[in-house]
Amino acid sequence: MLGITLEVDKTNTYLDVTIEPDNLDKPIDAKAIFQLIKESNYSKFFIFDENVIELIGSFKNATADNNRAPITQRVGERRDTSIQCIIVEGQLSATMTLTCGYAGKIPSFKELKAELKKMGITRGISSKRLKALTQQIQQASSGDICKDTVAKGLPPRAGKPSKLQPLVQNALERILTPQAKGDERVDMRNLGAIICVKKGDELLRRLPPTKGRQGYTVTNVPLTPKPGEWVKFKPGDGTVISDHDENLLIADISGMPKFKKSKMWVDDTFICKGVNVGSGNIEYDGAVLVNGDVTENMQIIATGDITINGFVESAYIQAGGDIIITEGAMGKVNDALTEYSTSLVAQGSVHIQHGQGLDVKCHGNVSVGRQLAYSRIESKGKITIGSLDKPNGNIFACTIKCYDQFSAGTIGAVSGSSLSIDFSEGFNNLLERKDTLDDLLKQISDNNFRHMERMNIINSKYVPKEMQHRVDEANQLFKGESQLLQWLHIKAKEMQEAKETYQANLQMVANKKIYPGVTLKLNNRTWRADREYDRSKIAFLGHQWEFEPITSKM
Repeated sequence: MLGITLEVDKTNTYLDVTIEPDNLDKPIDAKAIFQLIKESNYSKFFIFDENVIELIGSFKNATADNNRAPITQRVGERRDTSIQCIIVEGQLSATMTLTCGYAGKIPSFKELKAELKKMGITRGISSKRLKALTQQIQQASSGDICKDTVAKGLPPRAGKPSKLQPLVQNALERILTPQAKGDERVDMRNLGAIICVKKGDELLRRLPPTKGRQGYTVTNVPLTPKPGEWVKFKPGDGTVISDHDENLLIADISGMPKFKKSKMWVDDTFICKGVNVGSGNIEYDGAVLVNGDVTENMQIIATGDITINGFVESAYIQAGGDIIITEGAMGKVNDALTEYSTSLVAQGSVHIQHGQGLDVKCHGNVSVGRQLAYSRIESKGKITIGSLDKPNGNIFACTIKCYDQFSAGTIGAVSGSSLSIDFSEGFNNLLERKDTLDDLLKQISDNNFRHMERMNIINSKYVPKEMQHRVDEANQLFKGESQLLQWLHIKAKEMQEAKETYQANLQMVANKKIYPGVTLKLNNRTWRADREYDRSKIAFLGHQWEFEPITSKM
């Protein structure tokens, strides 16, 4: 624009505007000055708005006084990109903030590193993030802010507590792990020696806790970890701590070892060659090992594990631990599928090689080596038909209730015989517990809020000395109620997570085929196989059953 000159001072820092009234070709105002600067090579300078307005005011005054002398005003300056670095989170991280300057200097990668060094930040620096910040600020507009975490320390990792390492297998683990035969093959018929220990045998070793991992801050201050703690090491029934090693548990009696929930014990074991009319029924306080068959109408009741190295026919087996049948089990069932001649009842898990006409109830998992038919199962764990790693067994014409994943090879039969799998019971029990806890949490939360308001009023008032002890008691009760409320919040969160986990585990996996007649149920949500399906998985997702074919190779 004629009559207006933009010029940088000798220091190349400030921007000056000069108005020559005699050379102006049209009227001017502050808006015209701003537009002129915006369209010039100085558009990135930081502009002092008030100085531009002052310049126009001076020009108008000079015009009124008929003063035609040039008017110069400083209206802008270069501003370098500013760097701000903050150490946060207990010196475990550092955040860098760059505010893009106005036609000023943009810091390089080396300058950013130098700035960190000035702050004493020497460890955990991310060169990748610093370079990314440099690129962002080069592309940014004046006044833009670029921010990122550019250094991270390493928090100390607390040591792990001492670990209990069993030196012998549980009987069920031995059954589910066939013995090696050569380098790569396993012998499915060789299940190893029956696990019985003698007095003095080593059972369990307590490994020492770890020291943890040392950490450091971004300013290179070492952070000492908390070492792990020693877990309690109490001998169970039939075991003692070794006289020579306080971290070693040995058998005090001969019998069958059992390790569960960080506890090791030895069941006094009753061993027989078979259970029949000649031997009579068995009722034993301990484990039972039968090296033979269990014949029709016989009973075995034990407080420990029951292991049968043979066949079971129309018998009643009840265990306080696991039931393991290395061969098969068979029973008769009436036409209404309500009465079964063979019952297996366990507080632990149940394993059989194959079965038909069985009534199985257990608190643990159910595993069937080959095939199950015309049976009723109630399990509070998983049900697996086939080997654990590749369930390829067959199941048909069964009624099943379970709390976890169901997997098999072939589910159902060509004949279309019905097979139902119901996950409702465990889910409803969980919902009932969750609703009860939520109601309790709401009630105590409401009470706690009212009590807080009253205690705030009481604590704000003057209390006579003779009444102070009553106020102290009330404050203590309120504190206890608040701690209870906090604990209930934690439990409510755990219960919500348990519900989500339960739903995530609701699935049926068929590694070979699904035939018509198979039904999955969760309360009023039902999935039915109306045709034949190849390898597939049905899972409960988004409040409904979802079918998904399995395409990967076994």
